[in-house]
Amino acid sequence: MLAAVVVVIYELRERLQSFAALSAMQAVRLMNQGALVIDLRGRELYEAGHIGEARNVPAAELSSQLDTLKKWREKSVITYCDSGRDGAIAARTLKNQGFTKVFNLDGGLNAWVKDNLPLAKSPSGGKSNAK
Repeated sequence: MLAAVVVVIYELRERLQSFAALSAMQAVRLMNQGALVIDLRGRELYEAGHIGEARNVPAAELSSQLDTLKKWREKSVITYCDSGRDGAIAARTLKNQGFTKVFNLDGGLNAWVKDNLPLAKSPSGGKSNAK
């Protein structure tokens, strides 16, 4: 019984991920090549610490902001949240909207921090870095 549950969970996970999951180091390589990085967390968390040039697009607003992202359809896009779950959902959403090079930071910002990679902070009351 347990083995059947494990197989079902594995199969569901594989179907949900129609995009690549990146390690933090792989993400850095893509960022160095000009990838767009999307931080899906709320503004307060973003301002407290985010990946360098990440653009803050809270997960709940992703669908409504797709038009502002359309110039990235053929370019590399990396999504992340705290744990990787919302990032995976967002990556799938982008893929379904015709984005061709979508990646999710495996383990989210938690994995980034665990690898001792730097975080940028927004000045309090400042605007998000929307490049």
